Amino acid sequence: MQKNVLNTDLSGKVAVVTGAGGVLCSAFSLTLARAGAKVALLDLNDAAAEEVAAKIREEGGEAKAYKCDVLNKEICYAVADEVEKDLGKCDILINGAGGNNAKATTDKEYFELGDIDADTKSFFDLDSAGVGFVFNLNFLGTLIPTQAFARQMVGREGCNIINISSMNAYTPLTKIPAYSGAKAAISNFTQWLAVHFSRVGIRVNAIAPGFFSTKQNAALLWNPDGSPTARTGKILAATPMGRFGESKELDGSLLFLLNNEAASFITGVVIPVDGGFSAYSGV
Repeated sequence: MQKNVLNTDLSGKVAVVTGAGGVLCSAFSLTLARAGAKVALLDLNDAAAEEVAAKIREEGGEAKAYKCDVLNKEICYAVADEVEKDLGKCDILINGAGGNNAKATTDKEYFELGDIDADTKSFFDLDSAGVGFVFNLNFLGTLIPTQAFARQMVGREGCNIINISSMNAYTPLTKIPAYSGAKAAISNFTQWLAVHFSRVGIRVNAIAPGFFSTKQNAALLWNPDGSPTARTGKILAATPMGRFGESKELDGSLLFLLNNEAASFITGVVIPVDGGFSAYSGV
């Protein structure tokens, strides 16, 4: 196995990652395994999760993939029981499942007179079911797995929950009101959980990635021919470091927050990893 960037030792720990088949969470899973953790990879797309689990095993780590719907409490509880039976009680939970939906996204950044009757999806055309799906996927998709796995953590020192927030939680981005609101809820929920579990051995923190190019946001960032969209130009202009982040650049924050010596008194924080985006006023 490769060494991790902070030499955080997670040997003997059981780490559960939801959304583990995605770009960022698959990288988290590999990072956790390289730090010595046994990793349970949960995803509705179990084939994608199994690919990552197989790579971990090829590197000499211990990992198993599980098909899981994070919006179904019964399924989450059943998977939690399976993980405990297969790997042991959960020590680390990474709530990585989430995402946006086209039905909850406007076509334009700014509303203009005439848009109501125009052939464009304006604020007034947003689909309530689509908005509800985005809120549920991000918020309930964090709450329900936490219910399922935190019951294995309570009363055991050194357990950690890491939620995945976003730059949208600080300042909402145009076009994606539901996703922005849902991620703001995740940051708030992280603080709530940190207080709620503060006396039973669980620290709860979050990472707020800036702009990373993934499959989920590819259509917003790149044209079909591979050239950058106008939105990409705006993002890079507002990011002082002038580029998108790479998934490996989240490793430091993840391993720091999970290090029970270095971060033992840190709970309820949201760490932006954004190339300076949240610090830049634009002038």
